[in-house]
Amino acid sequence: MKRILIVVDYQNDFVTGSLGFEEAVLLEDRIAKKIDSYRKNGWEVAFTYDTHETNYLETQEGKKLPVPHCLKNTEGWKLYGKIAALCSEGDQCFEKPTFGSMRLAEYLAKNQYDCVELAGVVSNICVLSNAVLAKAALPEAKIVVDAACTAGNDAHLNQAALDVMKGLQMEVVNA
Repeated sequence: MKRILIVVDYQNDFVTGSLGFEEAVLLEDRIAKKIDSYRKNGWEVAFTYDTHETNYLETQEGKKLPVPHCLKNTEGWKLYGKIAALCSEGDQCFEKPTFGSMRLAEYLAKNQYDCVELAGVVSNICVLSNAVLAKAALPEAKIVVDAACTAGNDAHLNQAALDVMKGLQMEVVNA
């Protein structure tokens, strides 16, 4: 089975920075363990980076969420903690100026994975967006979201996102 783990936006600004939240901090060891498991099985791991430029506040997102975050090449943009050390030179990394990555979806479609698993933050925004793109790119693949390895800064929206993904025929595990 051809599998890939996508670690979504586990960046400093979403964990302890300008948009950080306690639940995100608690994911670090669980995501690290999942990455290790994928590597031991010879499966692929990829990372997404929420990536904004200095004009962020002038963008549509910046006007609706006026909190500068993940400005390219700043400390807040970098992967957090142990996860940063687990990102290897050969891993696919997708910078994205918005919630979902079309480049990631194209990569998934091109490589025809049987299973795509997602972990990371924020569940009701970027995890959900990229899960939907993965399902669109690979309609017959198993799309898995590990609820123990994803979080949002609002418990109600986190649960709603998990419910929506279940409704879209994705497998939500460890819920």
